[in-house]
Amino acid sequence: MKPEESATTGADLLVKALIDEEVEVVFGYPGGAVLPIYDSIFKQNRLRHILVRHEQAAVHAAEGYARSTGKVGVVLVTSGPGATNAVTGLTDALMDSIPIVCLTGQVPTHLIGNDAFQEADTTGITRPCTKHNYLVKAVGDLARTVHEAFYVARSGRPGPVVIDLPKDVLMNKHDYVAPKKPVQHKSYRPQTKPDPKKIEQAIEMIAHAKRPIFYAGGGIINSGPKASKLLTQFVRMTGYPVTNTLMGLGAFPASDKQFLGMLGMHGTYEANLAMHGCDVMINIGARFDDRITGNLGKFSPGSKKIHVDIDPSSINKNVRVDLPIVGDATLVLEEMIKVWKAKQPKTDQKALKAWWAEIETWRARHCLAYKTEKGTIKPQYALERLYHHIKDKDHYITTEVGQHQMWAAQFLKFEQPNRWMTSGGLGTMGYGFPAAMGVQIAHPDALVIDVAGEASILMNIQELSTVAQYRLPVKIFILNNQYMGMVRQWQELLHGSRYSESYMESLPDFVKLAEAFGAKGLRCHEPEKLDDTIKEMIALKHPVVVDVIVDQKENCFPMIPSGAAHNDMLLGPEDKAQKPVSEEGMVLV
Repeated sequence: MKPEESATTGADLLVKALIDEEVEVVFGYPGGAVLPIYDSIFKQNRLRHILVRHEQAAVHAAEGYARSTGKVGVVLVTSGPGATNAVTGLTDALMDSIPIVCLTGQVPTHLIGNDAFQEADTTGITRPCTKHNYLVKAVGDLARTVHEAFYVARSGRPGPVVIDLPKDVLMNKHDYVAPKKPVQHKSYRPQTKPDPKKIEQAIEMIAHAKRPIFYAGGGIINSGPKASKLLTQFVRMTGYPVTNTLMGLGAFPASDKQFLGMLGMHGTYEANLAMHGCDVMINIGARFDDRITGNLGKFSPGSKKIHVDIDPSSINKNVRVDLPIVGDATLVLEEMIKVWKAKQPKTDQKALKAWWAEIETWRARHCLAYKTEKGTIKPQYALERLYHHIKDKDHYITTEVGQHQMWAAQFLKFEQPNRWMTSGGLGTMGYGFPAAMGVQIAHPDALVIDVAGEASILMNIQELSTVAQYRLPVKIFILNNQYMGMVRQWQELLHGSRYSESYMESLPDFVKLAEAFGAKGLRCHEPEKLDDTIKEMIALKHPVVVDVIVDQKENCFPMIPSGAAHNDMLLGPEDKAQKPVSEEGMVLV
């Protein structure tokens, strides 16, 4: 192929490659090693750059952008500390299967290994926390590497890819050749189409189930909106119950009567007991995480398990399954629906009716109920009222990590995918606010709310400067209990209520802090004023920080204590003495 134009610098070539990949936004922070790229960005108008205040926030913002759009998020950071600051975000993206391409600066090739200024072994450091990484040693390899990186990031099980860019490679000249479509990796060819025989076997197992349950995870979301529609269609065709993981919320409409809520450590009683008592489990796009299974030896002992996953390494990794199906969730569900319609199997309606009756007895426990106290805002109540005011609006929710995150998963209802952004696998405090910025960039007219704790929000509070610069109307809804709440809860459960370093006794005035960054600060500590505060937050068209003072001692239930079986749940504080956590469980926290 002939070059599109005469020789251009590596930096200009990189920008052209990003534009050819239909990249619209890059989140980054400049430094010496990447100045040529920033100069190239300055000279064009196709690519928008968002200047964050910390490189970790750049990756989280790109994650929020990616998760709310289905596109690849792009990050640009400098060498040395710029790259190492991005490691937490990259690990978060790897754990939660988020497609990210992170461009890192590097010292010139002739200085690599010499401990040059702002040098770090970026490819060595990021190898365990990326899906793949590259060190580009010649400008002639740059364009191909960029296009290949996007292919790797978005194909199969998505994940983060790092491209390390020595400064001389960015400054050397080379012809740019537009990529052949589609660009592929020479050896990476993830299997997306399922084995037809296994689909037939799955339908046979599903049709003959007496106590079935669908267990859907983040793989449904990652497969695209069509997968969620197909899941909903198939579940309704069968009449079977369905539960979602933390990462899968929104894959099935929360208001549907067949939805049992979230499962796992802080999932609903009915979801966890149904998982334990089922005879056929249909896992689509979930990885049997330890916060779902509890004690592996006691996990759903009487069930036949079907596991659909695009990543073969996730199958039989934690839980042995009876029928593994490797493939993309959309394609697998299409085939399952096709075979189901062709066979029109007769399910055991009598058994199914009895199964639903049992599930309804578990539902009747009302496991998310909580006690109210006059004059005190319960965190659950705050989220119930928040949902009441936003449910009919075009809204997106991000969270930090802790009790507030679990309450948000329990009390905010998601009817569609890509509306819920949270840190699941890594549990990264500081994730939610920069992720909300990325979501707001992608959806400028939507209502974007970061549900936060007062401890987590301080992790990346400097990004208030970013939202001020770009006039992003992100809302931060802080549930302030003046503790690292989840740490405190575990200290009560495991360590005799010895609150070692979990009390936050030097918190800032969040209202004044918001005002210092040009945002609006609101505070509420009276239940009867909460609705007005939420309405004011929503009405304001600029950044808002809401400091909601909630009950300091409220804990998050239901709860599977670490080391316990997934059906052995604490439903409230009164269960604590009856079900002490084992020494083995203490190790697993």
